[in-house]
Amino acid sequence: MNIHEYQGKALLKKAGVPVLEGVHCTSVKQALDAYEKLGSEVVAVKSQIHAGGRGKGTLYDPNTKKEVMQGGVKIAFSKEEVETYATNILGNILVTIQTGADGKIVNNLYVESGCSIAHEYYLALLVDRERKEVLIMASTEGGVDIEDVAHNTPEKIHKVNVDPNSGLLGFQKRDLGMALGLTGNALKSFYKMLGNMYEMFMSEDCAMVEINPLVKTEDDEIIALDSKISFDENAEFRHKYWDELRDLSEEEEVEIRAKETGLSYVKLDGNIGCLVNGAGLAMATMDVIKLYGGEPANFLDVGGGANEEQVKTAFSIILEDPNVKGILVNIFGGIMRCDIIARGVIGATQSLGLDVPLVVRLAGTNVDEGKAILAGSDLNIHPADDLAEGAQKIVSLISGGE
Repeated sequence: MNIHEYQGKALLKKAGVPVLEGVHCTSVKQALDAYEKLGSEVVAVKSQIHAGGRGKGTLYDPNTKKEVMQGGVKIAFSKEEVETYATNILGNILVTIQTGADGKIVNNLYVESGCSIAHEYYLALLVDRERKEVLIMASTEGGVDIEDVAHNTPEKIHKVNVDPNSGLLGFQKRDLGMALGLTGNALKSFYKMLGNMYEMFMSEDCAMVEINPLVKTEDDEIIALDSKISFDENAEFRHKYWDELRDLSEEEEVEIRAKETGLSYVKLDGNIGCLVNGAGLAMATMDVIKLYGGEPANFLDVGGGANEEQVKTAFSIILEDPNVKGILVNIFGGIMRCDIIARGVIGATQSLGLDVPLVVRLAGTNVDEGKAILAGSDLNIHPADDLAEGAQKIVSLISGGE
């Protein structure tokens, strides 16, 4: 689950991480009032969308599709410039390297005080799932595409792995600050800031906290000038307030509907729809599809206790994607029964008028009953005995094979 920069800044401030004063706005008038309230001659007018690369993005009029302005983050030196930038940003489509060509409508602004910047850094806290630790990455090359830094000058990215059992240790904070070339008050400021940020990362069940740029001011203070925070949704039961932070306009409508139905769905860019039970099996299914030359159109986990109606809903969600040219059903029945899946598949194909190739692989509980149900139907369903066969079949079928 992602949140906006202004929401992340509020969490950082509460945790004791230094941030600049700012005001969340949804109208030009609010932006002008914010400029007066902040009392700063120089302010940043920032578009708020769930995507990176805002500063280098392009704004387009949603009606005419014509370019309005370059850059979704602008520095304003007067009230008049705040009005111009807010007018050009709000209600228009911002296209960045992370949004895709369709971009995102900007409904929120963040007007933030300026500061004197001596240097920009990059800082991120992530979950290292392989090592079951927290990974902290930092670089002196802040404010630029960190992917380019990692590719061209990897030696400029410094990493620290933190065992959650022992926590972030003093020498780790000190050594990372020194690796960034910090000394004196700047090093002390970084030491305290990083400790507070790590505590917030753990207590809030974050999946990622990225600050780009993290800046050193002329007064040797370390300030989080940006904020990109995401949460681990598995911990949602511990944080009821997350519902207040969620901006549904930033999420795919179909993904919201899937969640309300008890399904885990993420839209992807391929053309082979996947219906699978279990997140791990779903990931493996997508990998095998790619292995045989196909591209998955989605991640869809119906879970271990889906009923026939949920299977029908899953099919309807998959078919809403116009790019889907075929569907692979891959079920390993543990708690889930293969006969229930089979009935759901038949019910869905009959009610939805399925006209794309469908390959079904069943294994596990009541597999014989499930296969018998599918075989007894007059529908054009292609059975498969294992995942490899299923992936090969669906790739071949959408390519014109038999």
